[in-house]
Amino acid sequence: MKKVSILLSSLLMLLTISAYGQTNDKLVSSKTHMKFYSHTAVEDIEANNYASVSTINTETGEVVFSVPMQSFEFEKSQMQKHYNSDKFLDTKEYPKAKLKGKITKLSDVDFTKDGKYSVLVEGELTIKEKTNTITEKGTIDVKGNTINVQSKFNINLADYGITFAKGKPSTNIAKEVEVTVHSEYSAE
Repeated sequence: MKKVSILLSSLLMLLTISAYGQTNDKLVSSKTHMKFYSHTAVEDIEANNYASVSTINTETGEVVFSVPMQSFEFEKSQMQKHYNSDKFLDTKEYPKAKLKGKITKLSDVDFTKDGKYSVLVEGELTIKEKTNTITEKGTIDVKGNTINVQSKFNINLADYGITFAKGKPSTNIAKEVEVTVHSEYSAE
């Protein structure tokens, strides 16, 4: 009986140590703010999206963003209508944009230690089913159990099949838009 009790106690300790010793290598953000900004001599256009989600695998450095395109909100309803139309983003036909990438030099980032880490992400950005390779800078800010990621980069609209040869959009919308990303992550 004593041997069975010792065996069960040892097994329980081993299971407890194993459970606490496991690390969760996937961070999830449902608190992602994406903003794009277009500046021309005619007008500035800004849109915000708070419905995007993202994951980071801290072991492999894989980063994924899924962006529901109809969730961008504009100051003027007419801008939102144009943005979602088939002449611009055609968000009914192409409801999501996606970024799949990888943090280069992952060993320079310690997700368990407070600090700011400059990173480079290489991957593919897909908008309207057009995929292009990207390499963009970002910052990972670790504070306790909260991990924030920020990045700002430019997208050439023509690279994703978004062009305007004539009419109002060709003068009101910049050929290149600035994208700002801020995500707050927690362990899944």
